[in-house]
Amino acid sequence: MTLGRYRRAIFAAAGIAIGLGFVATALAFDTPPVGTVVDGRLPVKGAAGEGLLPVAVSQDWSRPLPTVIRAVIVVHGAHRNAASLFRNATRLAPDGNTLIIAPQFLVERDIAPHSVPDDVLRWGHDNWATGGDATGPVAVSSYDAIDALLLSLADRSRLPNLKTIVLAGFSGGGWLTQRYAAFGRAADTVTRNGIALRYVVGSPASYFYFSDERPRATGGFGPFDGAATCPDYNRWPYGFGGGAPRYVQAAASAGPAVIEHRYAALVLVYLVGAADNDPHHWELDTSCAGEAQGTNRYARAANFFRYMRTRDAAILRQRFWSAPGAGHEPSAVFGSPCGRAALFDASGCSGG
Repeated sequence: MTLGRYRRAIFAAAGIAIGLGFVATALAFDTPPVGTVVDGRLPVKGAAGEGLLPVAVSQDWSRPLPTVIRAVIVVHGAHRNAASLFRNATRLAPDGNTLIIAPQFLVERDIAPHSVPDDVLRWGHDNWATGGDATGPVAVSSYDAIDALLLSLADRSRLPNLKTIVLAGFSGGGWLTQRYAAFGRAADTVTRNGIALRYVVGSPASYFYFSDERPRATGGFGPFDGAATCPDYNRWPYGFGGGAPRYVQAAASAGPAVIEHRYAALVLVYLVGAADNDPHHWELDTSCAGEAQGTNRYARAANFFRYMRTRDAAILRQRFWSAPGAGHEPSAVFGSPCGRAALFDASGCSGG
């Protein structure tokens, strides 16, 4: 039995809805407790109170940093390995004018092994990637946490000369980045403060679509042929068909057309390894909803970019770049010429 069939068998036996997307997929291989909890803490406030998000930061941002002109946020995947992603991004950063930040979304199984204090945020499972609320100490969304991070960076009293913020996620972090780009609230404040904001969607296993259309074998897009046997293919986190968490429901009140128009106008790069094409990769979303978007991560990224071009070409400010020879490995993808261009505006990227 392939891993994909094994995962589907687990879901069916447990009665888990495939529409849970990333959550269901992650439960099938149940990652172990994280090896390292990063040292920094960022307050995240919600209606019920405040919790602390672990963050790694390359400079002391508790004091003014007038030399910093770029901030790059790197968001980990399902393994929550913020420390290693932070080290790699810091190594790639061109100079001290760049601030690197790596948030860490802990889950309940990370808490006891590291004696994590009660005021640190944690999620019950991997729904942090799709905007779910923390299980403690307060019910704030992972997207609330990204809001708090962006608003902290937009504080001119601490970063008076900041020109650019890059929000980049890989794998599960790519899930978060693409969906947060569509529904996040902090972007307007960032841009009003004269700071450019770019999103880098790195190698997620699926994308949020703005309609019920999906890729067709003929190369176009149309209603999904398997809708009758895959009723959740357009539910959250894949589309507007229901099931969205609290944060997303509030943001979605603007309506699909408004949200799509705003998303299409964002400066955004879809970044994926050219060899990230294994249809049986053990971390790939092999639910019917995921497979409706393509057979592997590279195909799904290319399909979604084509989808956006067919619908929003007149205003689209997005690009599709790949890392030659790279599979599903963040250091290889972010360290490629196009990865460095996406994160740091380095030269040498020839495009897709």
